[in-house]
This record gives sequence, structure tokens and C-alpha cells, in this order.
Amino acid sequence: MKAPQAQWTRRSEVRHRSPVRDPLEGVDGDGCIRTGADRSRVPAVYEPVLEALLAAFAPSAPSSLLLYGSVATGQARPPTSDVDVVVLGVPPAATEPVAQELSTRFADLCREVAVGAAQVEDHDGDDDEAHGNRVFLRHYCVLLAGEDVAADWRPFPADARAARGFNGDVALHLDRWRDAVRTRAGWDTPSSLLGRRLARKTLLAAAGLVSVHDSTWTTDRATGARRWGEVDTVVADDLRLLLAWADGDATASTTDILRVLAPGRPVQRVAEAFQAEIGLWSVS
Repeated sequence: MKAPQAQWTRRSEVRHRSPVRDPLEGVDGDGCIRTGADRSRVPAVYEPVLEALLAAFAPSAPSSLLLYGSVATGQARPPTSDVDVVVLGVPPAATEPVAQELSTRFADLCREVAVGAAQVEDHDGDDDEAHGNRVFLRHYCVLLAGEDVAADWRPFPADARAARGFNGDVALHLDRWRDAVRTRAGWDTPSSLLGRRLARKTLLAAAGLVSVHDSTWTTDRATGARRWGEVDTVVADDLRLLLAWADGDATASTTDILRVLAPGRPVQRVAEAFQAEIGLWSVS
């Protein structure tokens, strides 16, 4: 389980455009993370989708059914936004049939119903990933059904630990992408999809760098591309290209992917900056 992008269904990484920026995301007066995720902000037009999700998972009695993303913050617009949910306490195999069926049924309301699975214990422990999961549950998720596991948690500081919890695995992803390219294991995945995946993750890490560098808090990929490109001007043009891949405004070719993954290119530079400024996950 992970936090916003990367996290849970964010792990499916199948959405084609960046989520609409949450204008309320930032830092509150106590230095803690603030977002606009709230049940009262969910647009009424999406209620039939949420009712269908509740009905679909009722027989499996999940621990929690949670909504996140632009629908949760009230920024979604039909039919181009996704409906993003994560289900605690069910196996991953239980979510895909529901996601496919509801995506087809509600194609007139949303681009995709993206459903991820996670386990309650994913937010337990003192490691960075578990901390990132707790931040995600507390600040980015809206409870639809089941137990509100974050109900008694205090707001989390907008700090390097939260940023590391969200994207401290960026170097691990870089290694995996390079391995997939080197062994050709990733060639069964279209280059356009692989390009979107690496662009989304890299820009989320860039947003974490911006959060720490500027003493703010953002998970917005466009902000990450723009502001980190101002800090590290060497990668400014490449970050704009990655944003276009992430948004679906440009398509990555195999040659493009090889270039951005090369030593000294944008993905490595972001990963190295993240390691230096924020730190990476400790993986045994």
C-alpha cells in the first residue's frame, strides 16, 4: 500500500491525465497537511457510481471502502475525471472485475472507475511506507463504508518524512524501469503507457522535492514540473515533456524512454535530488 500515486490504486497507474489540482492542498496554520478531501464536496453526479461500488463490495464485507482523488476533493468533472477508490481488507483479484464492469457502466460519467486493494496492516509500523500510508488515509481519503481507521489520528506535519513516505521509493522505480528496458521484460507494455507511468512517478517525486525545498505541501505534478524545473534548470525542458506524457498530451516512444532513463537525465536527477534532500526508503 502506498500514498497518493503512487499508492494503492494509484499503483495501477492506468489513468491518462493528471488529476485536477486540489486548490485547498497545502499547509495549515500548525504546519500540517491540508487538503480538500471531504464527503461534503463529492459532486452529486457521482453518487450512482459510489452506490454501485457499495453494492459491489457489500458481500465481501471489506474493512473500509475509501474514495480519493478529484471526486473526493470536489474538483472532478464528468466525463473526463476518474473515480478512484481503495478497498481495505480484500484481495487484489477482487477489485479488477468490479473496476472493469463499473468503468463500462458509467462511461458517460467518468473516464474510469479505478479500484485498488490494500490490507489494514499496510499502515502499521514505523517504516517510511507505512507512514506514507497513514498520511494518505488521514488527508486524502473519504470514507464511504466500513471502519474509519484514521478517525482518531491527528493531522500529519507537512515535512520531509511525509514526502519520503509518499515517494521515497522513486529510486526503486528507476531501477525497475531500467531493468525492464534492459531485459526487454517491459516491452509487452506499450511505450506510451510505460512513459506515463514513469512520468507520473517522477513528477510526484518532484512535487515532494518542491514541498521540502519551499516549505510547502503539494502532490500536484504540474507544480512539481514547473517549480523543480526552476530549481534544477538542467531538467526543466525534460520535466515539461514528462508532464505532457503524464497528461496524455504527448506520447512517449521507446527512444524517448531510453533517453529520460539514461544516467544524468531527468529521472535519475530527480531520484538523486530526492535522496540528497529528503532520503529514500530503507529496504532490507
